[in-house]
Amino acid sequence: MRADFYMMSEGTGGDDDVGVKLDTRTKTKRPPLYKVLILNDDYTPMEFVVHVLERFFGMNHAQAFELMLTVHKKGIAVVGVFSFEIAETKVAQVMDFAQRHQHPLQCTMEKE
Repeated sequence: MRADFYMMSEGTGGDDDVGVKLDTRTKTKRPPLYKVLILNDDYTPMEFVVHVLERFFGMNHAQAFELMLTVHKKGIAVVGVFSFEIAETKVAQVMDFAQRHQHPLQCTMEKE
C-alpha cells in the first residue's frame, strides 16, 4: 500500500491540520489452476498415448514416452496444469480423439 502525505491548511491563518491520503490498490487474484490427468487402461496402445501427449500437450517423443510409462506403471499421471478453460479444452480434445480412434483412453481434470 502506498501513502501520499500532504498538508491541509484553513486559509484563515489558524492551526494547520495534517491529513493523510491513502491510495489503495486492489490486488487481482490469480485464477485457480487445474491438473489434466491421463488414466491407464488395459486396451489403449502405448503408442497412441505417446501420440496424444505429443499432439495435445506439445511434448517431444522422449518426454511423451516417459510420461506414458508413468501412466502405465502408476495408473495415472498429471500431463499439465492449466487455467480452467484450457484444461477443459484439452480434456475434451483428448476424449474426442480417443473416441474417434475407438480407444477407451480417459482424460480428466481436477483443481490443483
